[in-house]
Amino acid sequence: MNKSELGKRFEALFSGLDWRRVRALSARCPAAAVWLKDTLEAVTAGHPNDRLDDLLPWSFKPPSS
Repeated sequence: MNKSELGKRFEALFSGLDWRRVRALSARCPAAAVWLKDTLEAVTAGHPNDRLDDLLPWSFKPPSS
């Protein structure tokens, strides 16, 4: 994925996002912060569009370390 495609994907995901709410959610629920971080990393790493359901909170499985 080139830089232009990544930028378009990022814009599509976060247009209109209220970052204050994201920070408040992260502060109140550390598990949500972990999910968000791992989801963003997966998307920027090129997670397949046809498998986005894998990234939903109820389907989320943290990567094993």
